[in-house]
Amino acid sequence: RYENREDFAVVMQPFFRNTLLPLDRTGKPDLSFFAADCFHFSVRGYAEMAMALWNNMLEPVGEKQTYNNFTHDRSKLKCPNPEKPFLFTWRNSGFGNSDLNLKKTEPSVPYWAVIVAAVAGVLVGSL
Repeated sequence: RYENREDFAVVMQPFFRNTLLPLDRTGKPDLSFFAADCFHFSVRGYAEMAMALWNNMLEPVGEKQTYNNFTHDRSKLKCPNPEKPFLFTWRNSGFGNSDLNLKKTEPSVPYWAVIVAAVAGVLVGSL
C-alpha cells in the first residue's frame, strides 16, 4: 500500500521471528527476562527487545536479523554510519528503483473471519 509513497514507509522488523527462549547457565528458561506472570517481559526483556528493534531499523531490507540472542550486551547496539545515517526502508535499501513487480496479494485470512473468531471468543469466555 505504501511502496510508492515518498513521505511514509512501513517496514517489517523481523528481529523476533526466529528467537528462542533465553536459557540460563543450567539450560533452564532464564526467568529474569520475564515478569512475575511469566508471560510479559521484564525490564531486562524489554531492554533486549528494544536493542533488537533498534538494530533491525539500522539494517537494510533483505539483510535484517531475524533472531535475538539475549546476551544483555550493550556493545551489540548498532549506530548509524556516515554513509547511511538513516533508518532503512524498502526504497533506500535499493528496492525502490528496481523493476521488481510488487503485485497485490489477498490476505491469507478474510477480515470477516477475524471478527467472527473474536465474537465467538468473547461468547465462549463469558459462558
